[in-house]
Amino acid sequence: MPANNIKSTEGKEVSVQEKLKMLYELQTVASEIDKINTLRGELPLEVQDLEDEIVGLKTRLTNYGDEIKTLNLAIGNKKTEIKESKIKIEKYKEQQENVRNNREFDSLSKEIEFQTLEIELSEKKIREFTIEIKSKTESADSSEKLLKEREEDLIRKKKELQEITAETAVEEDKLRSKVTKIESLIEDRLVMAFNRIRKNARNGLSVVTVQRDACGGCFNKIPPQRQLDIASRKKIIVCEYCGRILVDKDIATPLEELENPVL
Repeated sequence: MPANNIKSTEGKEVSVQEKLKMLYELQTVASEIDKINTLRGELPLEVQDLEDEIVGLKTRLTNYGDEIKTLNLAIGNKKTEIKESKIKIEKYKEQQENVRNNREFDSLSKEIEFQTLEIELSEKKIREFTIEIKSKTESADSSEKLLKEREEDLIRKKKELQEITAETAVEEDKLRSKVTKIESLIEDRLVMAFNRIRKNARNGLSVVTVQRDACGGCFNKIPPQRQLDIASRKKIIVCEYCGRILVDKDIATPLEELENPVL
């Protein structure tokens, strides 16, 4: 990265040393925000997962209801078919009493046999549909119970999240406001680079100090000459192994006035 001075968004000259201090301060504030998010833990994800699961359970219950309704309708149709078949059987039996020959009698006997088989088939279907309704009703009851449990879990998790958020909201707002102020004093490309590194770096660290002659991010050794270059604060140097921005440990002195960072 170039070593020449740049102008801040307010039009003031900003030295490389000032940029490094502001980047380090930006990292410090961002890490404080990370601590708040860590305090919240997995609660936001747990809330989202519960909300998604509840939507899925409600959809499943709706489907069970529709399927049970369809099965009951099918049972009703089969019962109607059985009644119709019984009426036909009675009619054919009456006709058998008035037949003129064996051929007509046999023909009516076949119709009676066919309708009897239709009744047996319909009764079998009714039994199958009844078993299926029982199974779906049990599944629906189980899903209903699970839905109630998940809704209770969601209420509890949301309450926990709201309590933690309320406790940390003021502090987080202050920190985010501080981030905005610092970013306004740094050129856009550096802010973009900082955010890109932070997004991909372990623990969200994009600016690290030299610790025991090594990168504070990946812990790879830094040559002595490169350490001198870092300490001189004349140019922005990144770790050749992890890509993090490197600063010397003495840069940790925070900016006292973000609006006018004269160091």
